[in-house]
Amino acid sequence: MISVKNLSKHFGTTKAVDNVDLHVQKGELFGLLGPNGSGKTTMIKMLTGQIRPGSGEISVHGVDVLAKPLRVKELTGIIPEQENPPSFLTAEEYLHFVAKVRKLKDIEEQCDWWFSYLDFGEQKDVLCKDLSRGTRQKLMLSQAFLHGPDLVIIDEPLINLDPLMQRRVKDFLKDYVKKGGTVFISTHILEIAREICTGMAIIYKGKLVFSGRMDDTAIGDRPLEEFFLELVC
Repeated sequence: MISVKNLSKHFGTTKAVDNVDLHVQKGELFGLLGPNGSGKTTMIKMLTGQIRPGSGEISVHGVDVLAKPLRVKELTGIIPEQENPPSFLTAEEYLHFVAKVRKLKDIEEQCDWWFSYLDFGEQKDVLCKDLSRGTRQKLMLSQAFLHGPDLVIIDEPLINLDPLMQRRVKDFLKDYVKKGGTVFISTHILEIAREICTGMAIIYKGKLVFSGRMDDTAIGDRPLEEFFLELVC
């Protein structure tokens, strides 16, 4: 689903992503882990065609991201680091807009399901600019999965969500993968990755220092934090 070869991106003298190779298979719930400023968000932006790499190759769904970034966005659900639905639309208007752009049928029914599942139906008529951060995150989760994409790419999926909603979203992500979907998340919260991810990569100062399955023998039964700190300290 995702193939990255020799990928690099520099901002001035800063090597945000430095010669990274990464492969994510269909049916994985894959986590990209790293400290703040390690290059996770830059990776997400390149995978989703938001910024161009300095060098290297990126394929998503078998599509060359550099050549056809819009096609990648058509095929993929995306949640950026900062939730940013249009401020001048209500939550319901925005979700209906996404559904129409993606040419979905039964728009009302599908949108109502998400308002109910993520428990924010009472805010459907509120302008996006007036929604709480947690509710905006619920809205962004809804729009990313609305069209049932084979791949969803999420930067910090549980940010601003309360513990009850975090549990619901984690269960949804695991179930989505069991049904054949693929989910790629970036996070610096190790507990999330240990609990829900089947595979992971660790990026530090722009370089990939580990890539493998969560049950990799290199990790064993020890806490993920211990393994993580060995690689980044």
